[in-house]
Amino acid sequence: MSTSALEADDGTIQLAVVKERHFKVPIVFGVVVALLGALFLSAPRSGTSTFRLGDPSSAVALPDIGVPTGATSWAALVLLLLLALWATWAAWSYRRTPLWLTIVFSVLGVFAFLVWAAAGGLVPVSSLLFGAVSLSVPLVFGALGGVIGERVGVVNVAIEGQLLLGAFSAALLSSITNSPFIGLVGAMIGGVLVSFVLAAFAIQYLVDQVIVGVVLNVLVTGLTGFLYGALLVPNETELNRPERFDRIQIPVLSEIPVIGPVLFNQTFIVYLMFFTVAVVAWGLYRTRWGLRLRAVGEHPQAADTVGIKVNATRFWNVSLAGAIAGIGGAYFTLVSVPQFGKEMTAGLGFIALAAVIFGRWDPIRATLAALLFGFATNLQNLLTILKTPIPSEFMLMLPYVVTILAVAGFAGQIRGPAASGKPYIKG
Repeated sequence: MSTSALEADDGTIQLAVVKERHFKVPIVFGVVVALLGALFLSAPRSGTSTFRLGDPSSAVALPDIGVPTGATSWAALVLLLLLALWATWAAWSYRRTPLWLTIVFSVLGVFAFLVWAAAGGLVPVSSLLFGAVSLSVPLVFGALGGVIGERVGVVNVAIEGQLLLGAFSAALLSSITNSPFIGLVGAMIGGVLVSFVLAAFAIQYLVDQVIVGVVLNVLVTGLTGFLYGALLVPNETELNRPERFDRIQIPVLSEIPVIGPVLFNQTFIVYLMFFTVAVVAWGLYRTRWGLRLRAVGEHPQAADTVGIKVNATRFWNVSLAGAIAGIGGAYFTLVSVPQFGKEMTAGLGFIALAAVIFGRWDPIRATLAALLFGFATNLQNLLTILKTPIPSEFMLMLPYVVTILAVAGFAGQIRGPAASGKPYIKG
């Protein structure tokens, strides 16, 4: 829905409401239904699909649930079709598709696919979700850094570099001090260094922000690759054996069936992720800091008029975004992998940037998008174990296919911060 100005017969200006239909979400829903239908028809599977809800570490034992593969997958497909028709009706009635409908459609679509894929096999639900959360941690921190950067008016294309230098710094300092917490601080400093260069060139010298971000990613990749070969490889025992975070099991909560082991038997960085998402989401909309940040990203001239120092606000918030993204890099070397490796972030910074767009520049939505991409990445491992007829090459493509569908299907109907990517020149 938008407004347009019309001049009346008496010379006055009146505002007219212009309604718009948004069919991108229904189209994506329809494509998903068509693809699943074609998959079920071309490669029908029979037998029983078993879902294991219990976890060995849980005190509550849950039985495995088996469902008939063919009947359940087709029943789920019919429900998906009904949801797609609902979304189409909402678009035709000039209404936006509600978020809950998108979430229900996504969960049901994944369930239908898993039922088909697990014919005669077993799906460990808790392990699948645990792996999805673990793979999503760097994406969530990177996405939060991207949200803060773009909300304040700077396109943070350098998330990849911030993750990579954060992983390198964490591995180096944790190995030297035998403390994962010092390694975590080092990762934050590494992320700030990258964002400092981005802010200096983009804000002070008015260089194109996208170009600076791409150059920084290439620079950090080359720098960490050089230091890895020249410094870490010859001194691997002393400099590339970081002390890692152990899991912290929260009593009672970790015993909750299914989600207990997934959410409450994690490492310090994962709990820090939960806290950071909540603080950023609250601060962005409920505090003076968030109001100033959003004002600078939407209308810097108006913010300057009321006394907000636009460029200083952008500079410090881009640095904060880099520190948050650096924590995501620390996860690689302080939790996931016991040492630093060349280009170990493997392009996840760009997927985090896609999560920012998919999440409509909102912390909660961007976190959900990052979790979706992490789930898609973990799903490819499960599909390999289940020996589905889908080619392994497509499984490797799966996370990036989800990224493309998400951005193409949902980003087109939204608008980012008005001043994002635009330098501000006072006066």
